[in-house]
Amino acid sequence: MSEKWKLKQSRDNWKQKAIERGNQARAHRKEIVRIKSERDQFKQKAEMTMIELEQQSHQMPHRGPSKKELVYFTLLLFLVARIGFRAISRVLKVLSPLLGLAKAPCAQTVINWVTRLSIVKTQTIPSEPHNPLFGYFTKGYVWLIDLSIGLGSGKILSVLALNLKHHQQLDHAPRLQDVECVAVSVAESWTGEAIADFLKKVMVNLGGSPSAFLKDGGTDLGKAVRILNEQGTPCLSIADISHSIANLFKHEYGNHPLFDTFISACGSASKKLKQTLLACLAPPKISTSARFMNLHHLVSWADQLLNHSPRGLAPEGSMLEKLRASLDQLPACKSFIEQFLRDALPLLECQKILKGKGLNVETYQECENLISILPASSSIRNGFNNWAKEHLAMTSKLELGSTGLPISTDAIESLFGVGKRFGTGQVKDADRIALRLPVFCGTFSQDDAQQVLQVTVAQQKSIIGNRDSLIKQRRDVLPNPGTLETLAKIKEHKHVQLIKNFQRMEVLT
Repeated sequence: MSEKWKLKQSRDNWKQKAIERGNQARAHRKEIVRIKSERDQFKQKAEMTMIELEQQSHQMPHRGPSKKELVYFTLLLFLVARIGFRAISRVLKVLSPLLGLAKAPCAQTVINWVTRLSIVKTQTIPSEPHNPLFGYFTKGYVWLIDLSIGLGSGKILSVLALNLKHHQQLDHAPRLQDVECVAVSVAESWTGEAIADFLKKVMVNLGGSPSAFLKDGGTDLGKAVRILNEQGTPCLSIADISHSIANLFKHEYGNHPLFDTFISACGSASKKLKQTLLACLAPPKISTSARFMNLHHLVSWADQLLNHSPRGLAPEGSMLEKLRASLDQLPACKSFIEQFLRDALPLLECQKILKGKGLNVETYQECENLISILPASSSIRNGFNNWAKEHLAMTSKLELGSTGLPISTDAIESLFGVGKRFGTGQVKDADRIALRLPVFCGTFSQDDAQQVLQVTVAQQKSIIGNRDSLIKQRRDVLPNPGTLETLAKIKEHKHVQLIKNFQRMEVLT
């Protein structure tokens, strides 16, 4: 095999490989050109599609909330967020671009929606099934009744309905969501006879009487229940546990030789501690009208404060020296403080148990174990036992069995507190407060918002009427001397009165 042939053979093999590599390279180049061309076409189509979508999105109007949704959201800001009417309007203005609102409702519109929700709450049929033998919120319900004052001559009477089986169905103390406002009224004054007449009117409208009344120790309320029983409307009367215990402490400690000294020392300590480096140790503020309802807060504060002052000399210029200079007569009240806390702490635990679970044999036994540390001769211990046994007898009359008996008016007191803080402004007009109390009770849904829209201006005026608020009177009279006599005509205006009406609810159905 010659060298020439070998060279020729090698050259042919190389040519063949070069041809194959060239064919593959040309095929790759063609494929790359095709892919790039298709890629450019796809990119161009995608850019055109995005432009078209953007143009269509600008052309299509943005769907804002419906009127029902707007009312629902607005009223949630009032009922849940608990902000004022002007604040709600400002919040909606801020959120308008996000919500798609062309115009946010003004404060007066929000006020009208809240007022109409109050009408809906007191004039429409409830969602629960109706018992044809009795009215709504009557048999099987306990009515919480209480009085409250606002600014002006009016005094508010409110009636809330609570299911007697509340503690069987729910594992918490009654809240505003668990009660329904069946009636609210404002009058110049309330006597036992006037309250009894109003309660009879509510019973007629609802088609029956409640199983029991739950109230505090007010004499007018107690007299009203007695009048109803004398007139043939038998109703049990449940005494609120907080007020009952407060009365026990008032009788036990109201005339205690160190009580006045203790109260005076707390006031003196408050003045000396404020505006100093020890201001954080100032005593809590408690109401003077119902002092024994919250006196334990003040006594607990005094006990903790005295623990900061151990026996022995205080270094000159130290914080302890400054504290002792502010204590006034508190150290001399040490025996009063210890005795009060000994009696109060077990009773406070009993209140927590009974408010959360209701009163029955089991919860009473828990309370007995707690107050067993008190002396057997203690008037507070004996008074609590008498109250508990009296109300345990009611459970059998009401056929509650092991279900806890509701014994707290905290729900109605909370209602008055919320009603005075929100939706009234700086002028706490009694009529304005009463007008908005029903909206805080029960639940709130979009169906309620729809019913708010169905209330007309004529219906609102026929139910609410036209009356000048204290704010309007202030604006009309205060800057205008010589207009005082116009205030005498205000007495002719009717006060607010809202009552759930059985016949009206049937018509609306």
